[in-house]
Amino acid sequence: MSVFTHVTVGTNNLERARAFYDDVLQKIGVNRLADLGENGSIWGKDAPSFFVLRPANGLPATIGNGVTVSFEAPDRASLHAFYDAALEAGAQNEGAAGPRGWAPNAYAAYVRDLDGNKLAIYCFKPE
Repeated sequence: MSVFTHVTVGTNNLERARAFYDDVLQKIGVNRLADLGENGSIWGKDAPSFFVLRPANGLPATIGNGVTVSFEAPDRASLHAFYDAALEAGAQNEGAAGPRGWAPNAYAAYVRDLDGNKLAIYCFKPE
């Protein structure tokens, strides 16, 4: 059983966010499932799980200091593909791909998307 139904990040440029997430998420087998008109889009594997939306209150989207959205990679190769594609698309590096000592086989990379949202990509499989 999953803990969350979905995670949402905000954007101030929906078309740019759609292109960014279409590119990086397909590297880990996650695809866009639906568009919500000019309000946002939804990505997932078998069910909607990641939303990128314009804020409903009409104010600019802002980032949460200390907030990180972490995606699971099926293997380290797809983790590197996600990370490399994110950087090529203009994401900011927040931590190069490599081992993380807090859990067995934890291997991760961190970036900030084009709106400044902090993203992590993790693989827990040994290689």
